[in-house]
Amino acid sequence: MDSGLRSKLEEAVDIAASRVKNLVESYPDFFPMYTEDGKWEHGGEAWTNWCEGFLGGQLWLLYRHTGSSYWREKAEHYSRLIEDRKNDDTVHDLGFLFLPTWRRWYEETGDQELQEVLIQAGRTLSTRFQEPGGYLCSFLGPKSLFIDIMMNVPIIFYAARETGDENLWNVALQHSLTTRRYLVRGDGSTVHEGIFDTDTGQFLRESTRQGWRGDSAWARGQGWALYGFGSVYSYTGQRRFLETARQCADYYIENTPPHGVPPNDWDEPEPDQPYESSAAAIAAAGMLRLSRLVDNTAQSEGYRRYALHVLNTLTEPEFLPTETTEWEGVLKHGIYHQDKGLGVDESTMWGDYFFLDALIEALHSDSEENGE
Repeated sequence: MDSGLRSKLEEAVDIAASRVKNLVESYPDFFPMYTEDGKWEHGGEAWTNWCEGFLGGQLWLLYRHTGSSYWREKAEHYSRLIEDRKNDDTVHDLGFLFLPTWRRWYEETGDQELQEVLIQAGRTLSTRFQEPGGYLCSFLGPKSLFIDIMMNVPIIFYAARETGDENLWNVALQHSLTTRRYLVRGDGSTVHEGIFDTDTGQFLRESTRQGWRGDSAWARGQGWALYGFGSVYSYTGQRRFLETARQCADYYIENTPPHGVPPNDWDEPEPDQPYESSAAAIAAAGMLRLSRLVDNTAQSEGYRRYALHVLNTLTEPEFLPTETTEWEGVLKHGIYHQDKGLGVDESTMWGDYFFLDALIEALHSDSEENGE
């Protein structure tokens, strides 16, 4: 990484830290999802309850980066606030809640009581498994499988590995195989939602809640897939999952404009918004992880270079609020739910989290390579 890019990434981390500090001090114990006109606190609809782990996750990332006791204290506090969600069987998002927070906390301390929270969250998520179809259903009900769940199934793999529970492992593995079979197309694009017959388990059709059409390619879902399948490979060692992650990453690279930031859906003609920056942040973070998983040096370097290229774009003033200090989020031009008009051309909590994750991963890996 050249010194100019490193300087940009370091400045972006500083901006993120200032925005996160403002959030926790201005709106204590508040878990926002997206901004309205750049402000976190508003009365907009949530649609579902899935974002509480991303604020605590940013606090843990900032603690990792700085070693500051301020960030550690806040990270522990915001993690405790979501502990009761370990038993929440109404959502498919427990990985989003507990992997950025309680897992990082446990890794810092080795405290078995912290690990028990993670294991319970994995067990709770596993109860969404639909035996006939072989998948974890979305919060919308038994017939619905979301690509997003590939980001959450790792918490079941984690619980299975730590407890030796073969049933949990098989649930996570079967879900991953079903998703790979039905929600990843031959060209590497992904389906947002699969609809199944709940009696027979038969796959019925492709669908979407946030993309353009059921048969189109929703950008954030592509990010979830390339990151999620890479994570599943890191647990299982099964190369078919690594190849799927690569296939999803290659589709992203081949279909995104040269600057590296996609629209909400690649297939939508003349979209109203040119950018979905949260999808780009997820993809950058996922490709940095993927670059460490592949054993081909050229492929590894290719994914790393592309991720850094995306981060270079996202650290430009177009996306960072360097010239709009009243903007409370970190990464501008994100989209939550385009059809519902929620968080369109705004900051999103997951966009900010994965952006910070990618920034810190890029900086730390660069330091490792240079022996710092």
